[in-house]
Amino acid sequence: MTPVKVGLIGSGSISYIYLNTLKHGGFSIIDLVGCSDLVREKAEARAKLFDIRPMTNEEILTDPDIEIVLNTTNNAAHHEVSRQILEAGKHVYSEKAMDVNFAEGKKLYDLAQAKKLMLGAAPDCYLGAAYQTARKLVDEGWIGTPLFANAFCYRGYGMHERSWESDNPTFGMSGTSIHYDMSGYYYNVLISLLGAVKRVSGFSRHFSRPYTNPRHENYKQPVRELGGSSLSMGLLEFHNGTYANVTMTAEGVGAEIPRVEIFGTAGVLYLPDPNCFGSDHNAVYLSKPGSPEKLRIPFTHGFTDTDNTVPTRSGNYEPCFNSHRGVAVVDMAWALRRGRPHRSSAELALHAVEIADAIDRSSQTNETIQLTTKPERPAPLAGGLWGNSAEASIDNL
Repeated sequence: MTPVKVGLIGSGSISYIYLNTLKHGGFSIIDLVGCSDLVREKAEARAKLFDIRPMTNEEILTDPDIEIVLNTTNNAAHHEVSRQILEAGKHVYSEKAMDVNFAEGKKLYDLAQAKKLMLGAAPDCYLGAAYQTARKLVDEGWIGTPLFANAFCYRGYGMHERSWESDNPTFGMSGTSIHYDMSGYYYNVLISLLGAVKRVSGFSRHFSRPYTNPRHENYKQPVRELGGSSLSMGLLEFHNGTYANVTMTAEGVGAEIPRVEIFGTAGVLYLPDPNCFGSDHNAVYLSKPGSPEKLRIPFTHGFTDTDNTVPTRSGNYEPCFNSHRGVAVVDMAWALRRGRPHRSSAELALHAVEIADAIDRSSQTNETIQLTTKPERPAPLAGGLWGNSAEASIDNL
């Protein structure tokens, strides 16, 4: 099978793990060509680290051999960069979220459909060992009929401790705050387990508070409000009748608390941080009626989190460096060669954006929002724990 040539636009912090997965993950279907960034030095540093070409955006978009372009720019730039990639006639996989609101995301979706191109977006952690194991348990009826899910992320973004505006001037804008930045992890794992969401109601707002760091130039002044929600709660009704509540906050203190639990008629699943792929510290547990303890379930699939004590190739801290982010790009490449649908589809990406968008609209209008998108559940991976069998688990449709 001829490998698919891939280029990356946006050589910032999150690009490391994608480049590492695609270059050193052992995937025979991927031929990583080069990377670009508006700051040339960033592209050159990443290119040298991974032995690929430093390129400009234009070079990637006009290279006739590159078929898939990975968009790892900042949230606010996703729409424009993805649009340019599609206009260039190339398939695109974007960092999350696909877009800053549903209306803009629908434009990208329609463009991809018109050009018969694949469009996908992160996160792809639902393809990891933990949530593929959970998918197997749900599909095989270990918890009976799912009744409801409880999911939340209690996180602090540090915007009260440093000069967040100068470090990341776009973060906090509508469509880029935690309500979009983190919720996709939770939506994707829930959709993988339970299917598409039918309707949504919810609340969202910016939580006003002052800067608490005495060294901050705006100490004691209100944190600048850029239009995005820092606290949200959504009630989701799935087409299969399951309910879920999903709560996000960027205003937490201390260690992050991520939680996903699925309650069914015959048991309960306790699931790990959906920002991870699965490990000893991010395991799957099952409780059954009459059992006094939670049973740890061995992983049935590969793509776990890797050893976080192994230094990065750069020698610096790199976000999410011990994960398999990018396996959905591998799936897209196999889908392209096999002529089949890819799992992290445009429909899934747009559905996640519509859910977040609907929570905001519900909060503003006091209405329950009926969703217009209804993606199929991403097909499960076949069992396969390592090496060639893990790649084969992706190419199993």
